[in-house]
Amino acid sequence: MSSATTTDLYEVTMAMSYLREGMTGPATFSLFVRDMPPDRGFLVAAGLESSLDFLSGFRVGPEDVDAFASALHRPPRDLAPLLGLEFNGQVRAVPEGRIVLAGEPLLEVTASLPQAQLVESYVLNQVNHQTTIASKAARCVLAAAGHPVVDFSLRRTHGPQAGFQAARLSAMVGFAGTSNVAAATAEGLPAVGTMAHSYIEAFGTEEAAFRAFARCHPGPVTLLVDTYDTEEGVRVAARVLRDLDRATGSAIRLDSGDLGALALRARAILDAAGLPDVRIVASGGLDEYAVDSLVRSAPIDIYAVGTRVGVSADAPYLDSAYKMVEFDGRPVMKLSSAKVTAPGQKQVFRCPGYADVIGLRDERPPDEGVPLLETVMRNGRRTVERPTLRRSGERFHADLAGLPSEALRIRTPVAPRAVTSERLTGLTGEVRRHIEDEALAAAAGSAKP
Repeated sequence: MSSATTTDLYEVTMAMSYLREGMTGPATFSLFVRDMPPDRGFLVAAGLESSLDFLSGFRVGPEDVDAFASALHRPPRDLAPLLGLEFNGQVRAVPEGRIVLAGEPLLEVTASLPQAQLVESYVLNQVNHQTTIASKAARCVLAAAGHPVVDFSLRRTHGPQAGFQAARLSAMVGFAGTSNVAAATAEGLPAVGTMAHSYIEAFGTEEAAFRAFARCHPGPVTLLVDTYDTEEGVRVAARVLRDLDRATGSAIRLDSGDLGALALRARAILDAAGLPDVRIVASGGLDEYAVDSLVRSAPIDIYAVGTRVGVSADAPYLDSAYKMVEFDGRPVMKLSSAKVTAPGQKQVFRCPGYADVIGLRDERPPDEGVPLLETVMRNGRRTVERPTLRRSGERFHADLAGLPSEALRIRTPVAPRAVTSERLTGLTGEVRRHIEDEALAAAAGSAKP
């Protein structure tokens, strides 16, 4: 089977019906986030690159047809119309690393209706997860106020792929390194790490463990000091580093307890030992809220974040949607309560101060407005080179510099709100009236004797 089977069953049943009815005209689907998660002043667009990889290789093969048939309890010949289906459509998207707001399309897919429908679940999965993680990581960088932040999330993420993405995306928004060796190697990131408590426990004493570790690893080392008594562990680490003349570039790591109070005492012990250059690394259940508190009062040099960031614990998902906005040249929309969508292919115009305007694709930009959606795929093939992680990071930092200060707050941020253009508002009203008129006409017709 191929990744084409990574979809929800109802995508298959709808695609089959479209093909049977000859409904293969072009359809445009818009992917957007309805509302910001709690305590988010902005989102960082991510997941586009893996989505484009999926789309460029999308093809329904014989084994995929067999899988669909098995899921539907039907003979493979009934699913034969899907065989050989490829994605040869267009994608317009906000490049990875750019900051986006609620309601703004992150991407729009235009393709034959069965194609555009079948790819929904995979694309939503990638954009939803990666935008969630990138946005959480970005807040950690803000909270650290210039102190390095590193990724320790692999062991707690929801699968190895999610761990890889967390390492990649955290680097995109400014993390200094990752413990994930695969991600560090593939993406050219600094690999970071120290030791576990089990390493200390395997030796007779902390001092024996620290000296053994230093013998094995020349150069700067980071020693975990809280396996037993933390303050005593700091004293032992100080003695070993001083004896071996390994203080320059080295660090101790605090992983439990009252990190703020322990960091103050550890700093005092290190300074008294003549080791002012030995840094303090803090880890253990940290996220942007904890970092924001610690950075104000504790002499911590580096923050290692893991579980809470790798799964975005306080906001683990986005209220994202992938909705059809046009079919065969006809603008369409959804009217159900609280989930109304706007019709037509769109563009987002970034205006100074994030006074963004969501308009129609062919609109002229408002004064000083810059279009965010770019054509990144045509005829099922990329139209632009894959950006480097550095380039995506530059986009992020450029956008971050323009955000209002209230959106940057870690606690009680206020997110800017995009508005719709007059043309989009007008089209929405026209389509709504047309749908309502059609419904009234149908109801009147069915009421006739």
